[in-house]
Amino acid sequence: MDSQKEALQRIITTLANKNDEIQNFIDTLNQTLKGVQENSSNILSELDEEFDSLYSILDEVKESMVNTIKQEQARKSQELQAARQIKDRVTMASAFRLSLKPKVSDNMTHLMVDFSQERQILQTLKFLPVPKAPEIDPVECLVADNTVTVAWKMPEEDNKIDHFILEYRKTNFDGLPRVKDERCWEIIDNIKGTEYTLSGLKFDSKYMNFRVRACNKAVAGEYSDPVTLETKALNFSLDNSSSHLNLRVEDTCVEWDPTGGKGQESKIKGKENKGSVHVTSLKKHTRSGTPSPKRTSIGSRPPAVRGSRDRFTGESYTVLGDTAIESGQHYWEVKAQKDCKSYSVGVAYKTLGKFDQLGKTNTSWCIHVNNWLQNTFAAKHNNKVKALDVTVPEKIGVFCDFDGGQLSFYDANSKQLLYSFKTKFTQPVLPGFMVWCGGLSLNTGMQVPSAVRTLQKSENGITGSASSLNNITQ
Repeated sequence: MDSQKEALQRIITTLANKNDEIQNFIDTLNQTLKGVQENSSNILSELDEEFDSLYSILDEVKESMVNTIKQEQARKSQELQAARQIKDRVTMASAFRLSLKPKVSDNMTHLMVDFSQERQILQTLKFLPVPKAPEIDPVECLVADNTVTVAWKMPEEDNKIDHFILEYRKTNFDGLPRVKDERCWEIIDNIKGTEYTLSGLKFDSKYMNFRVRACNKAVAGEYSDPVTLETKALNFSLDNSSSHLNLRVEDTCVEWDPTGGKGQESKIKGKENKGSVHVTSLKKHTRSGTPSPKRTSIGSRPPAVRGSRDRFTGESYTVLGDTAIESGQHYWEVKAQKDCKSYSVGVAYKTLGKFDQLGKTNTSWCIHVNNWLQNTFAAKHNNKVKALDVTVPEKIGVFCDFDGGQLSFYDANSKQLLYSFKTKFTQPVLPGFMVWCGGLSLNTGMQVPSAVRTLQKSENGITGSASSLNNITQ
């Protein structure tokens, strides 16, 4: 019975998805039809304007030529009229010397116009040559380290191409771009080559749509067929509904507040320069090999856990992320305030008790930095501590491979491995942070750096086990 229900559910889901695709196709047809009507109307208006401009120029030239002809007619007429009156002014003596040949003739052929060349030009008037649509090559497109490289080619050589226009937008939908997508196309103009790299992106959507068009000196051609690339990454904020009252939390910033949480809802500004922890989450790099690779979009994060647990209290100056990690590989970075006296960075189960500190129970894993009285840097789990004989980095990168049961910490700048826990996660985990006398700030929406992926494949570095005491001592 259960298998039949599952089969029926799959059929219903498939039909719903197909219906969604059909509706998007109908929307596309309607928009295209509307575009044809609007663009045709615009082109006809522009054509009328161009011909009106030509008519105006011809009228001006005609008027100038008519004036020239009339002026020549008046000049010759005046001279001939003067010659006709000469008999009234001559004497007998002068009549023998008088030339009876007029000074001007009735010839006006010097003012005739040859329109044959202009007529030939007008007869050859035709529509502008439009560049063909480029073809985006998904195999050559690359999504890695929060950059996207888009590559394309022309279907045939065209030496009149002047530049290309690349357009992109973020979306939550796989497949063809949605007509009613919530995002607008972003435009990058005047690209001279046949590839372009977008860098410094925040992957806060599952996918990105791309399309490109070629331009000559006169017009832009048709758009290429759109390509969708996966840009999925972990995006989370801090859960201020369960954070300790001595912590002031705002989105991706947390700061120690000795006043007992007064002004808990006030905004935290300028914390990065004052010592906030900065967190950036990233998803595994993808090199697309199909016409419509997977993509990232808004609203893609797992269900939030905001408000679903008791607030931390006592000496557990803790705040958790609002998004659970249930599968996959993810990465974020944390930057602490220079004068921050104590902080921890790691992950924890949702069941972490409200009095529990990160690393002191079997439900949390972290590295801890202490700058109070004496400087210590250590990995902590289940109340066991492993001192780390490395310098505390400016920024800490956190890599969580949920399915592989691995939690690793890196120097975010050099990508040096600091410590790695190996375990088996039995529940979804939440990013966890502890701070005392200082502040932390987070950045999310990043992919797992290529260097980290490479290190994960190697066996270099220190590896601690969550289930043994080999590398963690009391």
